[in-house]
Amino acid sequence: MGIVNYIKESFEELQHNVSWMPRIEAQKNTVLVAVFTVIFAIAVFLVDKFFQMGLEKYFNIFN
Repeated sequence: MGIVNYIKESFEELQHNVSWMPRIEAQKNTVLVAVFTVIFAIAVFLVDKFFQMGLEKYFNIFN
């Protein structure tokens, strides 16, 4: 019964002892994280393309 009691107490703690941010603030933060994730992905893509082109030019020297 230890695991069942643990799960019940965990849900009770989440409902009564955890302070949650307001829904609007959570939505704004979610959008902010999504935007920065896309920006970071684009930056990584561009760096990858830069190195890919550089390596292709380097190896084409020896062909």
